[in-house]
Parts: sequence; C-alpha cells; structure tokens
Amino acid sequence: MLGKLARQHDPNVLVGFDHADDAGVYQLSPEQALVQTVDFFTPVVDDPYTFGQIAATNSLSDVYAMGGKPLTALALVCFPEKADLAILERILAGGLSKMIEAGCTVIGGHSIRDEETKFGYSVTGLIHPKKVLANQGAKPGDALVFTKALGTGVISTAIKKNKAEQSWIDAAVKSMTTLNKLAAEVIANDQRPSIENGYAVHALTDITGFGLIGHVRELALASEVSIRIHAGQVPLLEGALACVRAGYIPAGLKNNREFAECLVAYDDSIPEEVRALLFDPQTAGGLLISASNPASLLAALQAAGVPAVRIGEVLPKTEPRIQITR
Repeated sequence: MLGKLARQHDPNVLVGFDHADDAGVYQLSPEQALVQTVDFFTPVVDDPYTFGQIAATNSLSDVYAMGGKPLTALALVCFPEKADLAILERILAGGLSKMIEAGCTVIGGHSIRDEETKFGYSVTGLIHPKKVLANQGAKPGDALVFTKALGTGVISTAIKKNKAEQSWIDAAVKSMTTLNKLAAEVIANDQRPSIENGYAVHALTDITGFGLIGHVRELALASEVSIRIHAGQVPLLEGALACVRAGYIPAGLKNNREFAECLVAYDDSIPEEVRALLFDPQTAGGLLISASNPASLLAALQAAGVPAVRIGEVLPKTEPRIQITR
C-alpha cells in the first residue's frame, strides 16, 4: 500500500521500503545512521512472560538484520479492557528481559483497549552508514548461511489446537527467544571484509513472516540474482514435519506459498512436507547471510555458539529465480 502513495525524496534515507527490506536506515552524519523498525502481533504461546520475550526478540531482529545495534525501544500494547492487568505486567516483564539482554533501553510506549491482545516494539538502532547490510547486494558465487531452524509457524498452530508435544513447544520457544545478537556481532566484528580471512558479507536479512522462500525471493529480486537452496541442509525444528503431516498449517504459510511459489522450481525428490516448511512464517527467525567466504564465517559463528549452517548459494540471474534441490 505504501507503494501507491506519493513518494518522499530525502537523500538521507539510505534504506527505505523500495526492496521490502527489514528496517529503514536514515543517515544522521557521515559516521552515524539510525536503523528503525516496528513489529507487533498476537500471542503465539500461552505463557504471558514467554510471549513478551518472543515479541521483543522478534522486534529486535530487524535491527540485527541490517547489521545495526539496538539502542532504544517503544512498547506497543493492545489489551482487553476487562482482562487481568497482571497478565499485561507479565508480558511487559518478558519483553523487558530481552531488551535488557540486548542492551536496548525501553523509553516508553503506547497502549489502546482492544478485544485481542497484541504486543511488540518500535526499535531504533545505530549503524555506520557504510556498514549497512541490506537484502540488496548478494553476489553470484556467495554462499547462503542460515542461523536457526524452520518450523515455528506450524508448531505455533499446533499449540493453538492443543496438539503440540512439549518437546516441540520447548524447541520452538527456545528458538523464538534466542536473540540474533551473537550472529550480528560476529558479522559486525569482521574487520577484514574483503580479504581472504574475512567473511565478505554482501547481504543480510532475517527469516520471519514471509518464510524462507519469501525472504529469499526478496533477496533475489533486490540483488538481481538467482538462488539455489539445498532443502536437505535446511535445519528443521523438532516436530515441524509432524505438524505439517498432521495438517497444522497456518494461514500465513498458505499465503506465502500462493505469493512466492511462482518463482520456485523443485527437484522431484523434494517431499511435499519439506516444500511446505520452506514457506512457513517464522517468528523471531534466524539470519540469512550471503557471504563469499562461508568457511571463515561459519567457523566464527559456531565458535560464538550460533548453530549456523550453509543452505545454498547465489547464482547469476536466470530462470527459475529460486531452485530447490536436495
């Protein structure tokens, strides 16, 4: 809808909404720029404190996905008028715990009465204008490195239907409450981005509501490249395959598939449940990194405790734009 409005022209806008990037970037000086993002949603788990943690983790992720450092946050709250305020307090406390972990200061917020609970944050971060990592910039020959597993969408659907096993819930919650901070710091601390021992990260995004394929589509179109994904190398959360087989399919997965699958070609050997999970809408998903020195990057990420894996590579622009192989 924003694309239908009159365009504003401001030379200080380094990243706007032209390429569906994760956050906006606005230059303040030759040495400093703001990273700005906002995200809020309805509960995906039953426990209020955990929901607050997940919402904060998800909101912070878009700053990390630009290569930035979160600085301040404003809470966004929709809460039923007659609901127990102790629940809201727990949601806010959970969110604050993750903001503290991120070193991001909550400086206020806004609340309205609503029949359905919704919670999230507007987050502002800082970045050097020349170190912005957008979804535009992936180069043929780059490897694609991913830092989390897929499946939070289908598992959240199973939770809502009271069909999720506890081990599935535990795995999904751990993923959704793990900040992308460590991975972002590894990337930001690369002091040799263009020589043999550096990582040479060219593009960066996080995998959230549009699913892996939806965000790969954005990266491919923005960078004018094609992408090959090795489905057998994409990590999946415990229970994710079982959820798909049982039919716990969120509406977002179906919408993502209808929107983006036209750009995808699969090897015949890719099972249907795996194809579906590639479109699963993620909450607080992992970072997808396009880099020309994946061995060095993977070693640094894994040494920092990030379970990163290589899941594909960037190809010269061709058809199909997204290839899914074993």
